[in-house]
Amino acid sequence: MQQQPTIQQEIADVKEAVSQVLAHAKKLGATSAEASMSRTRGLSVETRHGEVETVEFNQDGGLGISLYFGQRKGSASTADLSPEALKRTVEAAADIARYTSEDPHAGVAEAAWLEFSPPDLDLFYPESIGTEQAIALCASAEDAAFGQDSRITNSEGASFSTHQGLKVYGNSHGQLVGYPSSRHSFSCVVIGEQDEDMQRDYSFTVARRYADLLDPKQIGREAALETVARLGARKVATQKVPVIFRADIASGLFGHLVSAISGGSIYRKSSFLLDKVGTQIMASNLTITELPHLKQALASSPFDSEGVKTRDLVVVDKGVLNTYLTTSYSARKLGMASTGHAGGIHNWLVQHGNDDLAALCKQMGKGLLVTELMGQGVNTVTGDYSRGASGFWVEHGEIQFPVAEITIAGNLADMFMNIVAIGNDVDRRGGVLTGSVLISQMQVAGD
Repeated sequence: MQQQPTIQQEIADVKEAVSQVLAHAKKLGATSAEASMSRTRGLSVETRHGEVETVEFNQDGGLGISLYFGQRKGSASTADLSPEALKRTVEAAADIARYTSEDPHAGVAEAAWLEFSPPDLDLFYPESIGTEQAIALCASAEDAAFGQDSRITNSEGASFSTHQGLKVYGNSHGQLVGYPSSRHSFSCVVIGEQDEDMQRDYSFTVARRYADLLDPKQIGREAALETVARLGARKVATQKVPVIFRADIASGLFGHLVSAISGGSIYRKSSFLLDKVGTQIMASNLTITELPHLKQALASSPFDSEGVKTRDLVVVDKGVLNTYLTTSYSARKLGMASTGHAGGIHNWLVQHGNDDLAALCKQMGKGLLVTELMGQGVNTVTGDYSRGASGFWVEHGEIQFPVAEITIAGNLADMFMNIVAIGNDVDRRGGVLTGSVLISQMQVAGD
């Protein structure tokens, strides 16, 4: 943590720049303004068959500003953080604002919603990883994959990245806040062959702390095991059966819920969950809680991208939808207070049971275990759901063979209501922390 004073000085410098930007906006006659500035730096390395494919050193930054003349808004951004460029960006936003129409819902978030004293969420763990060390990490993952199974015949490569950065936000209410964060990740993708069948799969690990990453050899072995398990995949007959979404893709299922209950979708009346707050939209065994202040978690944040305070929130309580997710703009449109969701969600915890994936398969008996989804066939206006899929066929509670080139279909409203169980195999590598999801019935289209 020796770099902590350095990053704090950087935050102080960026805060000063944001202050000057806001002061210039006021000088130009803006009645209110908000600005955010970020800086990131880090290293990304990709190898294939032990040979270096790319090495990138990143040092990026950017500023975005929105200013208002009454209810008229102008926005501009720049990647050039020199004082002259920042000044020009403010002037560009002012020029735009003078020609826009008035919007009664536009403006900086209300002062009562803002976070003026953000808590420290322990998100900053920079790590000094050299290029040679990063290359060696990637090589060890590929070597482990090839050593795991002779059917692994090729590699699409391994990649490692380590980044640290900071975010500062300020507005004309006098709010000026910021925090540092870090992120480290590692992945490996390999190809397997057997009897003229070729499959690919991968594994990855990501964490705020480098020490929390899985070992590269383990990532390589997992990538190999996932790949060879898919060899010999075939179609199944078209039928209606129970479906399990494995934990690593189940988060996407709840991602559709995020879209459907976002304030923008609601005020545009483009969601199948319109007018559903206070009603049951999911199975009664399902509770979803948002915990934005979890220490070291990947989606933790003390405030959203508008400076609004994040807070613990029960989004779905025993199947009942408690709230929509709003920004300051959508909140005003809907006559609500902002829920602090400008920029996305913050650590959704999906309540789970005690059963692991094997137990869920036994509970399912016969059906489909989905491990990969393809295509974008999801309509959050109607809830219609249809996507290409691959995975494994389960009978008598046991995996029988891999499945590919099929489609699964249903309607999200029915799918959410028909969630039978959530496994305890929680995937913590993203913003939605969920185990595998068992749905009682979906249409599977194959032969």
